[in-house]
Amino acid sequence: MEKIIAINAGSSTLKFKLFAMPDEKLLVSGAIERIGLDNSQIEIKYGDNKFEDVQDVKTHDEAIKIVLDKLLSLDIIKDYNEITGVGHRIVAGGEFFKESVVIDDDVIKKIEELTELAPLHEPANLMGIRAFKKILPNVTSVAVFDTSFHNSLPEENFMYSIPYEFYKKYGARKYGAHGTSYRYVSQKAANMLGKPLEELKLIVLHLGAGASVCAIKDGKSYDTSMGFTPLAGLTMATRSGDIDPSLLPFLMKKEGIDNIDDMMNILNKKSGLVGVSEVSADMRDLEKVQAENHKAKLARDIWMNRVIKYIGSYAAEMNGLDAIVFTAGVGENDIMIREEVTEKLSFLGISIDTEKNNVRGKDIDLSSDDAKVKTLLVPTNEELMIVRDVQRLEQEK
Repeated sequence: MEKIIAINAGSSTLKFKLFAMPDEKLLVSGAIERIGLDNSQIEIKYGDNKFEDVQDVKTHDEAIKIVLDKLLSLDIIKDYNEITGVGHRIVAGGEFFKESVVIDDDVIKKIEELTELAPLHEPANLMGIRAFKKILPNVTSVAVFDTSFHNSLPEENFMYSIPYEFYKKYGARKYGAHGTSYRYVSQKAANMLGKPLEELKLIVLHLGAGASVCAIKDGKSYDTSMGFTPLAGLTMATRSGDIDPSLLPFLMKKEGIDNIDDMMNILNKKSGLVGVSEVSADMRDLEKVQAENHKAKLARDIWMNRVIKYIGSYAAEMNGLDAIVFTAGVGENDIMIREEVTEKLSFLGISIDTEKNNVRGKDIDLSSDDAKVKTLLVPTNEELMIVRDVQRLEQEK
């Protein structure tokens, strides 16, 4: 039995899940947060047990060593060699990577070149790759790209209305994100509907702190809300989503901002729900105070408005719709959000059963008996898709 670990490295975080394959049994999951800061938080869940600790973890190398040593001390593995593969979630694959690949020096070089497409994520992803290469140099390491699923976008959906030479010279186009999640969720949805994915028109709502929408037609990504980077599309926890680009030089001049990187930092980290509400980036916090706080309610209303706009446009683009699917943190757990979204889409024949909707984090058909378009809840499992890719590529080597 193989043991394969899926890694999601952030700038100050390391999240992981270890699976026994081919049974796809989750053995352990966990995270180390505040890497490089004081009082790093370590949490590892295995079976019904949980290990927690607080200590200073200075680097990703150190974090990975802590994780592997803890797997040994908890008797989850007897030896490092029990881990036969490592899968790394990488946000941007650009046009280099149409699918997951075994990592070598050339792959690392290309990922470095793609940093501009996901400046918040790609450097951290590379830190995770390099740290694991040092500690487990001989295992199969695989890069699984969030953008790969969207390589099927038709040209009219991935091109921007800018000089074509910018696309040819610089790859200026829509790449999307959350593709690993969309791969898993769309196939699961097809299984729940009892139809081949290739025969369905789905709109999947990946609603978390980072949020996007994907139209999936004939089993492939047909359109998606994130763009050249994950900044575009929906209003998110701290990201602005779609705005008029002319607003950037206007605001920079008014605010005396000389560096475009400072402006981009505002759009990425100080906008969205937290920017409008001036309360919180967390939807749950806004829901608690929206009755008496206008800005909190406004932030939530803007968020809802953008979600509905994208669903309506994608249903029109695909000339029909079989189901909408909720996933990710908000989509899986916010009962009120699902109810409000579906109420606003009743004109499409969408209707949910209130009793069925009183659920969190469970595969379930939420549709009412008279719904013409199905509504599903499917918790995402990106890590399982990652380890499946690792196992497939191991077997192909």
